[in-house]
Amino acid sequence: MAFMQGIELCKRFHDECIEPLLARQFPSLLYTSSLIGPGSEVLGFDTEMSMDHDWGPRVVLFLQAKNMDLAKDIQNVINTHCPQRFYGFHVDLNQTVITSLAQFLQLKLAIDVEKELEALDWLTFPSQVLAEVVGGEIFRDDGGQLTRIRTEFMYYPHDVWLYMMASVWNRIGQEEHLMLRAGYIGDELGSSVIGSRLVRDIMNLCFLMERRYAPYPKWFGTAFKTLDCASELLSVLHAVQSSMTWRERESSLCRAYEILARMHNRLGISETVSEQVSPFYERPYNVIHGSAVANSIISQITDPMLCKLSQKRLVGGIDQVSDNTDFISLSQWCQQPTEKSVMRDLYNKILES
Repeated sequence: MAFMQGIELCKRFHDECIEPLLARQFPSLLYTSSLIGPGSEVLGFDTEMSMDHDWGPRVVLFLQAKNMDLAKDIQNVINTHCPQRFYGFHVDLNQTVITSLAQFLQLKLAIDVEKELEALDWLTFPSQVLAEVVGGEIFRDDGGQLTRIRTEFMYYPHDVWLYMMASVWNRIGQEEHLMLRAGYIGDELGSSVIGSRLVRDIMNLCFLMERRYAPYPKWFGTAFKTLDCASELLSVLHAVQSSMTWRERESSLCRAYEILARMHNRLGISETVSEQVSPFYERPYNVIHGSAVANSIISQITDPMLCKLSQKRLVGGIDQVSDNTDFISLSQWCQQPTEKSVMRDLYNKILES
């Protein structure tokens, strides 16, 4: 049984099993069939190892709201008529999801698909979940609703994008000198830990600059290697991670900072910033002064709510606030559209302060 990329396997499963079956049993049914949501195959990163769980022939079927009463009948037909094996792979019919697009987005992002999104809503969406919504593939889309939704969510609105980048630059500005200070007093372990945090911020900033949603940790480095900037930055960031002394770490980080500054200026989203590192006050080490770059970006934000938020706190989106998996998944249990998420409450408290 030769390995096949999951997205190709699922497309064949739809084309050869699901679509013909629904055409026979429900000839007038309008629906959408796709592979989106969780799963390494949605991002195109599945390998033979992925086959040991939650992998195999499956589809996500979206019914129109008026047809949701058919969901059980459709599931029964699929359970009765679909083969137990497909191209040699076990078919777990529990992996085929039948839902509505409204229910799916409510579960994943805690939003009401009928209501217009606000800028603060975007800050509560984990980038991994956004990647799951726009990743994968649509096999059939009667009415085109999923296509329209994916177009809307393809990337952050402009001002949200600016705010997110400014927040990461600010994070760099808050810690770039701490790595050096720790090393200067002989704390190489502490310096190395802060250096790794800075590497992660640099990588996150690169995803933002190239308008790509960063996946969760398992695929973070893999996806980073596909960015345009990776050819220039990969060896530099590896050098930061492998440095044994803070001076070596400083040298590599400074090279990375200068690459980032050049990338920022090429975007043309703010006034030109310095592309050269310079001393941190009168101390014997160099930084890029990330907070200054952040300020140059927030001056271009026009959305009133984000303007106010950026002047108070550049906390960023949920991925910048926490890397705790359960916390990031909060939106998946804040399922009532009228219910405010923890992150939304946080932003509102900042705005009211």
